[in-house]
Amino acid sequence: MSESNPIRVFAMHSFHESDDYLRIFEFLESADRFYYLNVSKPENVPQSGGLQEIKDELIAQMKQAEAAFVTPSLYDDNEELVKFMMDVADANKIGMIAIKPFGGMRDTPEEIAVRAKEHIEWNDREMVDAIKRVGRGEDTARWEVIDFPGFTADGPIED
Repeated sequence: MSESNPIRVFAMHSFHESDDYLRIFEFLESADRFYYLNVSKPENVPQSGGLQEIKDELIAQMKQAEAAFVTPSLYDDNEELVKFMMDVADANKIGMIAIKPFGGMRDTPEEIAVRAKEHIEWNDREMVDAIKRVGRGEDTARWEVIDFPGFTADGPIED
């Protein structure tokens, strides 16, 4: 993954930019040296054709993705549309990443938790790592570095 080869990400939507939809990209933008391309286009609302045209537009957007985010808030708002998008993701072998409800006040619906390859918190590092694992199969074993004041790699600092 590089600036010339960004990971293509789809955030499930119902043709409007919900708070959770926008929050996903705020978190991704805050990650250092992470390059992605947002292939979800909520502004591309079909003007005619009804439900079939909506489904066709979602399929076209999703087929470009390497990984897809699904949020419980969207599932609560439009369960049937989210189930359809999860079916499209499965059919096209697009890995799904479920993000737990923001604020932790409730659980993720069982249907989402079971079908998603990853089930993560709202955290830019977890989101980036999940995209890399699900979208490109990259190992993201990173270590947390904890700094202990008064110590170096060689032991305690002598004054």
